Amino acid sequence: MNFIISGKNIEVTPGLKDAIEQKLGKLERYFTPETEINVTLSVEKGRQKIEVTIPVKGNIIRSEQTSDNMYVSIDLVEEIIERQLRKYKNKLVARSQGHPTSYASTGNSFRKEFFETEDDAAEDDEIRIVRTKKFGIKPMFPEDACIQMELLGHSFFVFSNAETDEVNVVYKRKDGSFGLIEPEFS
Repeated sequence: MNFIISGKNIEVTPGLKDAIEQKLGKLERYFTPETEINVTLSVEKGRQKIEVTIPVKGNIIRSEQTSDNMYVSIDLVEEIIERQLRKYKNKLVARSQGHPTSYASTGNSFRKEFFETEDDAAEDDEIRIVRTKKFGIKPMFPEDACIQMELLGHSFFVFSNAETDEVNVVYKRKDGSFGLIEPEFS
């Protein structure tokens, strides 16, 4: 695996680099040697934050963790990524209905052993949709959608953008500001 480690408002010391490579190096059993792992360390208002992004064909495995100690953040992010990998593996196995040759569609980002190992925690991490909701979407501007979201007390709101006639999503960010998700078809 190739680590690309950068820092924002923090110097990436050899100790931090070694800790990242040692902890995230455990993931090596899942990925091929040419897989890139992008790691960004940052310090904001005394909080130690690590962001890890692993691009795999058609998807991105990503986690970000914040704590008072960068080494704790590194431990937390490794646990989250491993959990995401188990979920992703279950999804791939279910999609292929257990047929090993269909794993080639993952772009060979993963080692063959990734699919052959038994995963005891697989059932605990199974994705279950427990509720489906249907609702009418009326055209509105993003600012109006934010107001509607606030009135409903939700953390996101799906609407038809009056400017673009496309379905968009507004959401409340951790810092209290708002985000807008617009579709991009490739």
